[in-house]
Amino acid sequence: KESIVYLNKHFPTLKDRVYAEDFLKANLNPTSGENLFGGNKAESFAIIGNLPYNISSQIFFKVLEHRQQIPEVVCMLQKEVALRIASPAGKKDYGILSVFLQAFYDIDYLFSVGPEAFTPPPKVNSGIIRLRRNDVQDLGCEEKKFFLVVKQGFNQRRKTLRNALKSIMNGKIIETPFLDKRAEQLSVKDFVELTNLIF
Repeated sequence: KESIVYLNKHFPTLKDRVYAEDFLKANLNPTSGENLFGGNKAESFAIIGNLPYNISSQIFFKVLEHRQQIPEVVCMLQKEVALRIASPAGKKDYGILSVFLQAFYDIDYLFSVGPEAFTPPPKVNSGIIRLRRNDVQDLGCEEKKFFLVVKQGFNQRRKTLRNALKSIMNGKIIETPFLDKRAEQLSVKDFVELTNLIF
């Protein structure tokens, strides 16, 4: 709120363009009446900022939902979450959000920010990451089923995928080396292929 007051006072040309709004509740959908940008077309916009650490994952799920409008995200968040999002397959940090975001964005971990950069200093380290929309328009499998396979695989990440995905395979016999691996060992492309094999 202090930032809103500051911007309106020092940058009067921004009047009517500064929104004090909950991003998670903001209407970004161009087909459902008046959206955040005051129009009814799909405007592109970048997301740049210091994300509230406790809801950063929810913000990224909304980014995914509106990925056709969001070509770039540059943000600061808790270092562990930033590393997880940027982590390649095969690493311990690699998880659900890594796979979902890397399916549609090229991601770079840029640099770390220590607690001493803030007043008062937080109890966590921060990291800056950049997401740039890649060329993927179609995953090559049904998206909802892809999300289901990824979620189910990582929900029991210590198990092999053969065991972790039992409930969605419905007794189907599939011969693929993917099922003998754990979720963290599969790339986005591997998950797409596995989704097609299962469904």
